[in-house]
Amino acid sequence: MSIRLKLQRQLNILDYTLGSLNRKKTKNFGILVIFSLVIFLFSSFLLMSRGLTELAAQVLRHAPEITVQQLVAGRQVSLTADAAARIDDIFGIKSITPRIWGYYFDEKNGANYTVVGLDLAENGSHALPVEGIKGELPTAGSMGEVVLSTGVRRSMGLGERKSFSLFRPDLELVSFTTTGVFDEKTEPVTGDILLVSLEAARNLFAMGEDEITDLMVYAGNQREIDTIAAKIADRLPGTRVLTRDQILKTYSVVFGWRSGFGSFCLLASLAAFAILAYDKASGLTREDIREVGILKVLGWETADVMAVRFWESTLVSLLAFLLGYGLAWVHIMWWQGVIFKPLLLGWSVLRPGLTIAPPLLVEDIILILAFSVLPYLCATVVPSWRSSVVRADTVV
Repeated sequence: MSIRLKLQRQLNILDYTLGSLNRKKTKNFGILVIFSLVIFLFSSFLLMSRGLTELAAQVLRHAPEITVQQLVAGRQVSLTADAAARIDDIFGIKSITPRIWGYYFDEKNGANYTVVGLDLAENGSHALPVEGIKGELPTAGSMGEVVLSTGVRRSMGLGERKSFSLFRPDLELVSFTTTGVFDEKTEPVTGDILLVSLEAARNLFAMGEDEITDLMVYAGNQREIDTIAAKIADRLPGTRVLTRDQILKTYSVVFGWRSGFGSFCLLASLAAFAILAYDKASGLTREDIREVGILKVLGWETADVMAVRFWESTLVSLLAFLLGYGLAWVHIMWWQGVIFKPLLLGWSVLRPGLTIAPPLLVEDIILILAFSVLPYLCATVVPSWRSSVVRADTVV
């Protein structure tokens, strides 16, 4: 048989398959809807994990290249201000910026704010968490100037007011005046940040005059970061020295674990669907037996009937993949993964706005096909064979 005749034969079988799907549209529509939903959930988890990892990489562009923290009994404690002087002469260090940061719990609305104190007058301007601030930065030594996000202002209910007060640990009130606002585009980074001077942060948290939270170290050569980090660890025993790459890997692991846990749960649903598909396909109705018997009388071979069943399963699974995968992109790009945000991001009262844009990767498409379409096709192989071996004399 020539290639042209074989192709024409497959086209005829495909044409018959489309008619068969139309005749059983109620049954096939139900399978299509359930299958599309499973693929949608699985794809959304995968795409959101990819998007959050990409977002973390963008956010960490503004993170310090090396962060030095003091540990006691495995817990972070304050560093002394002279720690910077002890590592200042290490070759390759470009600058060292002391920082004070901590969490302030707002009992009024149950939100946690991140208070960041930097000495911006000397060498801290390049250590800002983001670029693009509308207004003025807190001046060095100021005790009441603050830069915050629109999300924090909205959470505090400030409205048009620029001033507000926070409680120190001794319940003494500390007044702040807004001098600047973070750009709304930086919400993923600055959504809960209050940027103040080093002295204002020390006063709010009632810390000692020479206490800081950590040191932000910047290297002159990116290739020497790991070497400088090792030297800092030798100079300052008991410290935890983190590089920016290590923090990024931690984010990737966290998002990967959470999405993997959710994907595992969804794979269980996919397995249940495959069992359902097998059960539905193996339960031949009298009408199915009669149809195959008529085809056998008309000269169809077993291979032809199996080809029809194969095309039916393939068309349904591919259409379900296109619908599910397409809806997953709509869910992530337009609705920002609203269904799975609590699982992947946590249940925070003050959650920054996110613009998740996952990359379109061929390996992701292959992975989704392998874990959705392939199991479905495998689940319908045996039922397809059972339906194809129906004898012609079974027609009534």
